[in-house]
Amino acid sequence: MSVKKYYQLAKDELFPICRSITGNGVRKTLKIIKKNFPKLKIHEVPSGTKVFDWTIPEEWNIHDAYVIDKHNKKIIDFKKNNLHLISYSIPVNKILTKKKLFRNIYSLPKQPKAIPYITSYYKKYWGFCINHKQKLFFEKQYKNNDKFKVVIKSNFKKNGSLTYGELIIPGRSKKEILISTYVCHPSLANNELSGPIVSLCLINHFHKIKNLKKTLRFIFIPETIGSITYLSKHLEYLKQNVIGGYNLTCIGDERQYSCMLSKYENTPSDTAIIETFKKLKIRFKKYSFLERGSDERQYNSPGIDLPIASIFRTKYAKYPEYHTSLDNFSLVTERGIRGGYKVAKTAIELLLNKIIPKNNVLCEPQMGKRNLRPSLTIKDKEALSPFSFSKNLTNFLQYADGKNDLTKISKLIKRNYKQTFKIYNILKEHKLIS
Repeated sequence: MSVKKYYQLAKDELFPICRSITGNGVRKTLKIIKKNFPKLKIHEVPSGTKVFDWTIPEEWNIHDAYVIDKHNKKIIDFKKNNLHLISYSIPVNKILTKKKLFRNIYSLPKQPKAIPYITSYYKKYWGFCINHKQKLFFEKQYKNNDKFKVVIKSNFKKNGSLTYGELIIPGRSKKEILISTYVCHPSLANNELSGPIVSLCLINHFHKIKNLKKTLRFIFIPETIGSITYLSKHLEYLKQNVIGGYNLTCIGDERQYSCMLSKYENTPSDTAIIETFKKLKIRFKKYSFLERGSDERQYNSPGIDLPIASIFRTKYAKYPEYHTSLDNFSLVTERGIRGGYKVAKTAIELLLNKIIPKNNVLCEPQMGKRNLRPSLTIKDKEALSPFSFSKNLTNFLQYADGKNDLTKISKLIKRNYKQTFKIYNILKEHKLIS
């Protein structure tokens, strides 16, 4: 039931909103989410704030934008489709010839019916986007010296801010699963709203479950600058507590399932998503981390190194409607969202139930004083065996680095799961792992 509800919410209320990396579009989006989930906290970070190597830009808001021809006819109108305006366009109010105007008008010759989505976040610029069929019509309709009135009613606030949302579902443990999605694109369904829709479905499901084994943290952020900002504020806590998680984007079409694992493909998140596809008997495509393009870039950066993978249906830039007006709710279906939600929910459930031990002692602990190793070293076959009792314990500890679950450790130390679980309990009883 929740899939239908949040799919419709996105289609009716969220899709028309003109969002960008800052501004009232993001705020309006988060306020609608907060109406459904009052525990969502909305945070503002001032423009000009230094976040690692970046600076939060001036807040941008758009009120109207259009082009009027010599017959006083509005031929391009932002209010008819918010993709008509290049995001972060500067204010304009001038008369231009067709020749000069067309230097700032963009279309896609190979997709003549699509309006492209274009941004200019960090360099002052302005421009309009139209479908190529319309552009060809204008080429024939008007002469080079015909005059056009160009109006862009935008503004930049130096004392503005970047806005993001955060919702935490507490578990029995402080150890966390991080679910990240973004709210910074205008009217795009798969590239923008599919991630938030699936996140809302997940929140609706997991907040009803009592005694969650681990804490769930959901964040709704502007892509790139938002994740960088969030990490700059919370990095140490996240590094101590996040045991896994997923970036959700482009997860609402029906064409395929795919994922991108973490940089070294060695985290519990990676294991859980592969196990999920196998469990659900879903064929999927695994993309190389070299093809990254969303917030997995930030979460896996050197020094950040969070165990975050990405879940998609058809990955960004791999479907023809990507970053165009064709990315709408004909592409993103309720069935497509339901499939993406099922995969994400199953992967999270696997992570919630995974035992991921962490060694509490630096270097090898003294096992003799805990009666976990013979006090006399006698040269015999058992003592020299790599699978002796004491060797099994120390082998386990070598791989208990907070990155491997019991299933993976059992494979690494070449013991079956039952034996590995027994070792785990012994080491936990002696407080050598947590």
